[in-house]
Amino acid sequence: MATITRADLAESIRSSFGLTLADAYKLIDVFFSEISESLMRGEEVKIARLGTFRILEKSARPGRNPRTGEPKVITARRVVSFRPSAEFRKKVAKK
Repeated sequence: MATITRADLAESIRSSFGLTLADAYKLIDVFFSEISESLMRGEEVKIARLGTFRILEKSARPGRNPRTGEPKVITARRVVSFRPSAEFRKKVAKK
């Protein structure tokens, strides 16, 4: 299994569009910053042919420490959720 790093993305953008590596990194930073800021404002982020990111509110619930079995309350929190588009799911299913 391979991991795609920020450096891999920057190199791909640089070679595809003829940008400098510094400009490719700036583009990546702006892209992810825009997604993060939109999510923090409570907005959904829909990327065509990829999917939708959104924030889910998780309420507090009882849980257990997996090592000790000790009961513990899992605190309320916000989590990022991703739902792939139908087109993306089809592409993944073909591979």
